[in-house]
Amino acid sequence: MKKALFILFLFVSASAFAQQSADDFKDDWADLRHYEAENSHLPQPAAGEKRVVFLGSSIFEFWKQKVPQYFAEHKNYIDRGISGQMSPQLLIRFQQDVVGVKANAVIILAGSNDIAGTTGHVTTGRIMDNIRSMVQIAKANNIKVILCEYLPVYEYPWRKGFAAADKIIELNEAIKAYAGQERLVLLDYFSPLVDERNGQKAELTTDGVHPNEAGYKIMAKVTDEAIAKALK
Repeated sequence: MKKALFILFLFVSASAFAQQSADDFKDDWADLRHYEAENSHLPQPAAGEKRVVFLGSSIFEFWKQKVPQYFAEHKNYIDRGISGQMSPQLLIRFQQDVVGVKANAVIILAGSNDIAGTTGHVTTGRIMDNIRSMVQIAKANNIKVILCEYLPVYEYPWRKGFAAADKIIELNEAIKAYAGQERLVLLDYFSPLVDERNGQKAELTTDGVHPNEAGYKIMAKVTDEAIAKALK
Protein backbone atom coordinates (compact mmCIF):
# COMPACT_ATOMS: atom_id res chain seq x y z
CA MET A 1 0.00 0.00 0.00
CA LYS A 2 2.78 2.41 0.97
CA LYS A 3 4.62 1.57 -2.24
CA ALA A 4 1.51 2.27 -4.30
CA LEU A 5 0.99 5.61 -2.54
CA PHE A 6 4.64 6.53 -3.10
CA ILE A 7 4.37 5.76 -6.83
CA LEU A 8 1.16 7.80 -7.01
CA PHE A 9 2.92 10.70 -5.26
CA LEU A 10 5.78 10.59 -7.75
CA PHE A 11 3.34 10.52 -10.67
CA VAL A 12 1.34 13.49 -9.37
CA SER A 13 4.52 15.45 -8.61
CA ALA A 14 5.95 14.77 -12.07
CA SER A 15 2.67 15.77 -13.71
CA ALA A 16 2.52 18.98 -11.69
CA PHE A 17 6.13 19.81 -12.59
CA ALA A 18 5.50 19.13 -16.27
CA GLN A 19 2.41 21.33 -16.19
CA GLN A 20 4.33 24.10 -14.45
CA SER A 21 7.14 23.87 -17.00
CA ALA A 22 4.67 24.00 -19.87
CA ASP A 23 2.96 27.03 -18.36
CA ASP A 24 6.09 28.94 -17.37
CA PHE A 25 6.09 30.97 -20.58
CA LYS A 26 2.40 31.03 -21.42
CA ASP A 27 2.37 34.81 -20.90
CA ASP A 28 5.48 35.37 -23.06
CA TRP A 29 3.47 36.45 -26.10
CA ALA A 30 6.43 38.31 -27.62
CA ASP A 31 8.72 35.28 -27.12
CA LEU A 32 11.29 37.22 -25.12
CA ARG A 33 12.92 33.94 -24.14
CA HIS A 34 13.79 33.25 -27.80
CA TYR A 35 17.05 35.24 -27.68
CA GLU A 36 17.39 35.65 -23.93
CA ALA A 37 20.22 33.13 -23.53
CA GLU A 38 21.99 34.28 -26.69
CA ASN A 39 21.85 37.89 -25.52
CA SER A 40 23.29 36.97 -22.13
CA HIS A 41 26.33 35.38 -23.82
CA LEU A 42 27.10 38.37 -26.03
CA PRO A 43 30.38 39.97 -24.96
CA GLN A 44 30.69 43.68 -24.44
CA PRO A 45 31.21 45.50 -27.76
CA ALA A 46 34.86 45.68 -28.76
CA ALA A 47 36.54 49.07 -29.11
CA GLY A 48 35.23 50.69 -32.27
CA GLU A 49 32.59 48.01 -32.84
CA LYS A 50 29.24 49.30 -34.05
CA ARG A 51 26.51 46.76 -33.52
CA VAL A 52 23.56 46.60 -35.87
CA VAL A 53 20.45 44.65 -34.86
CA PHE A 54 18.18 43.18 -37.53
CA LEU A 55 14.75 43.30 -35.84
CA GLY A 56 11.95 41.55 -37.67
CA SER A 57 10.21 38.27 -38.31
CA SER A 58 10.86 35.30 -40.62
CA ILE A 59 12.58 37.34 -43.36
CA PHE A 60 15.42 38.09 -40.95
CA GLU A 61 15.34 34.80 -39.02
CA PHE A 62 15.56 32.74 -42.22
CA TRP A 63 18.36 34.95 -43.57
CA LYS A 64 20.81 33.69 -40.97
CA GLN A 65 19.66 30.12 -41.58
CA LYS A 66 19.88 30.25 -45.38
CA VAL A 67 22.94 32.48 -45.75
CA PRO A 68 24.89 32.11 -42.48
CA GLN A 69 28.09 33.38 -44.08
CA TYR A 70 26.60 36.87 -44.38
CA PHE A 71 26.41 37.22 -40.61
CA ALA A 72 29.67 35.32 -40.11
CA GLU A 73 31.41 37.91 -42.28
CA HIS A 74 29.80 40.78 -40.36
CA LYS A 75 30.39 40.00 -36.70
CA ASN A 76 28.70 43.24 -35.66
CA TYR A 77 25.41 42.27 -37.36
CA ILE A 78 23.02 40.71 -34.84
CA ASP A 79 20.01 38.84 -36.22
CA ARG A 80 16.96 39.10 -33.98
CA GLY A 81 14.19 37.90 -36.28
CA ILE A 82 11.43 35.60 -35.03
CA SER A 83 9.17 33.90 -37.56
CA GLY A 84 5.54 34.96 -37.52
CA GLN A 85 5.95 38.02 -35.34
CA MET A 86 3.94 41.19 -35.73
CA SER A 87 4.86 44.79 -35.01
CA PRO A 88 3.55 44.86 -31.39
CA GLN A 89 5.71 41.85 -30.56
CA LEU A 90 8.78 43.58 -32.01
CA LEU A 91 7.94 46.60 -29.87
CA ILE A 92 7.82 44.47 -26.72
CA ARG A 93 11.18 42.88 -27.61
CA PHE A 94 12.86 46.19 -28.42
CA GLN A 95 14.32 46.86 -24.97
CA GLN A 96 15.76 43.36 -24.60
CA ASP A 97 16.87 42.58 -28.15
CA VAL A 98 18.00 46.02 -29.31
CA VAL A 99 18.73 48.37 -26.40
CA GLY A 100 19.92 45.54 -24.16
CA VAL A 101 22.59 44.32 -26.60
CA LYS A 102 24.06 47.83 -26.89
CA ALA A 103 23.13 48.36 -30.53
CA ASN A 104 24.45 51.38 -32.39
CA ALA A 105 21.84 50.95 -35.10
CA VAL A 106 18.68 48.95 -35.67
CA ILE A 107 17.02 47.82 -38.88
CA ILE A 108 13.25 47.59 -38.38
CA LEU A 109 11.38 45.35 -40.81
CA ALA A 110 7.77 45.19 -39.66
CA GLY A 111 4.20 44.89 -40.85
CA SER A 112 3.75 41.92 -43.16
CA ASN A 113 2.45 39.50 -40.53
CA ASP A 114 0.12 42.23 -39.28
CA ILE A 115 -1.20 42.64 -42.83
CA ALA A 116 -1.53 38.89 -43.27
CA GLY A 117 -4.01 38.87 -40.40
CA THR A 118 -2.03 36.64 -38.07
CA THR A 119 -4.26 37.71 -35.18
CA GLY A 120 -7.07 39.45 -37.02
CA HIS A 121 -7.50 42.72 -38.85
CA VAL A 122 -4.79 45.34 -38.30
CA THR A 123 -4.72 48.77 -39.91
CA THR A 124 -1.71 50.51 -41.41
CA GLY A 125 -2.18 53.19 -38.77
CA ARG A 126 -1.74 50.70 -35.94
CA ILE A 127 1.37 49.23 -37.55
CA MET A 128 2.81 52.73 -37.85
CA ASP A 129 2.00 53.46 -34.20
CA ASN A 130 4.17 50.50 -33.20
CA ILE A 131 6.95 51.56 -35.57
CA ARG A 132 6.85 55.11 -34.18
CA SER A 133 7.13 53.75 -30.65
CA MET A 134 10.19 51.70 -31.60
CA VAL A 135 11.79 54.73 -33.21
CA GLN A 136 11.16 56.80 -30.09
CA ILE A 137 12.82 54.18 -27.89
CA ALA A 138 15.78 54.01 -30.27
CA LYS A 139 16.23 57.78 -30.29
CA ALA A 140 16.04 57.92 -26.50
CA ASN A 141 18.96 55.48 -26.41
CA ASN A 142 21.02 57.14 -29.18
CA ILE A 143 20.45 54.24 -31.57
CA LYS A 144 20.38 55.01 -35.28
CA VAL A 145 17.25 53.78 -37.04
CA ILE A 146 16.96 52.21 -40.48
CA LEU A 147 13.34 51.73 -41.57
CA CYS A 148 12.55 49.19 -44.26
CA GLU A 149 10.13 49.34 -47.12
CA TYR A 150 8.72 45.83 -46.97
CA LEU A 151 9.44 43.18 -49.55
CA PRO A 152 6.75 42.80 -52.24
CA VAL A 153 4.07 40.17 -51.62
CA TYR A 154 1.42 39.45 -54.23
CA GLU A 155 -0.35 36.77 -52.20
CA TYR A 156 0.21 34.92 -48.95
CA PRO A 157 0.22 31.14 -49.56
CA TRP A 158 -1.78 30.67 -46.36
CA ARG A 159 -4.34 33.38 -47.23
CA LYS A 160 -5.33 32.95 -50.86
CA GLY A 161 -7.42 35.68 -52.45
CA PHE A 162 -6.31 38.44 -50.09
CA ALA A 163 -5.03 41.55 -51.91
CA ALA A 164 -1.67 41.63 -50.15
CA ALA A 165 0.18 43.69 -52.77
CA ASP A 166 -1.98 46.78 -52.31
CA LYS A 167 -1.65 46.60 -48.52
CA ILE A 168 2.13 46.25 -48.69
CA ILE A 169 2.36 49.26 -51.00
CA GLU A 170 0.13 51.28 -48.67
CA LEU A 171 2.32 50.38 -45.69
CA ASN A 172 5.50 51.21 -47.59
CA GLU A 173 4.16 54.63 -48.52
CA ALA A 174 3.46 55.34 -44.85
CA ILE A 175 6.92 54.11 -43.81
CA LYS A 176 8.59 56.19 -46.52
CA ALA A 177 6.71 59.33 -45.47
CA TYR A 178 7.54 58.81 -41.79
CA ALA A 179 11.21 58.14 -42.52
CA GLY A 180 11.37 61.38 -44.48
CA GLN A 181 9.62 63.29 -41.72
CA GLU A 182 12.03 61.97 -39.07
CA ARG A 183 15.10 62.04 -41.35
CA LEU A 184 15.70 58.33 -40.92
CA VAL A 185 17.60 56.11 -43.31
CA LEU A 186 15.17 54.27 -45.58
CA LEU A 187 16.08 50.77 -46.73
CA ASP A 188 14.16 49.81 -49.86
CA TYR A 189 13.63 46.05 -50.06
CA PHE A 190 10.64 46.48 -52.37
CA SER A 191 12.05 47.91 -55.61
CA PRO A 192 14.89 45.44 -56.30
CA LEU A 193 12.67 42.38 -55.76
CA VAL A 194 9.34 43.41 -57.33
CA ASP A 195 7.78 41.93 -60.48
CA GLU A 196 5.05 43.22 -62.79
CA ARG A 197 2.29 42.05 -60.39
CA ASN A 198 3.83 43.84 -57.40
CA GLY A 199 4.89 40.47 -56.04
CA GLN A 200 8.38 39.05 -55.67
CA LYS A 201 10.23 37.95 -58.77
CA ALA A 202 9.88 34.18 -59.08
CA GLU A 203 13.61 33.63 -59.38
CA LEU A 204 14.24 35.44 -56.08
CA THR A 205 11.72 33.78 -53.76
CA THR A 206 10.82 30.39 -52.31
CA ASP A 207 7.10 30.99 -51.85
CA GLY A 208 6.25 34.53 -52.93
CA VAL A 209 6.90 35.85 -49.42
CA HIS A 210 10.38 34.72 -48.38
CA PRO A 211 13.54 35.30 -50.43
CA ASN A 212 15.81 32.52 -51.62
CA GLU A 213 19.60 32.84 -51.57
CA ALA A 214 19.57 34.98 -54.71
CA GLY A 215 17.03 37.29 -53.13
CA TYR A 216 19.06 37.58 -49.95
CA LYS A 217 22.15 38.43 -51.99
CA ILE A 218 20.33 41.45 -53.43
CA MET A 219 19.06 42.38 -49.98
CA ALA A 220 22.59 42.17 -48.57
CA LYS A 221 23.86 44.79 -51.00
CA VAL A 222 21.20 47.39 -50.22
CA THR A 223 21.38 46.57 -46.51
CA ASP A 224 25.13 47.19 -46.33
CA GLU A 225 24.65 50.49 -48.16
CA ALA A 226 21.94 51.59 -45.71
CA ILE A 227 24.04 50.63 -42.69
CA ALA A 228 27.03 52.57 -44.00
CA LYS A 229 24.79 55.61 -44.48
CA ALA A 230 23.28 55.35 -41.00
CA LEU A 231 26.61 54.93 -39.21
CA LYS A 232 28.68 57.50 -41.09
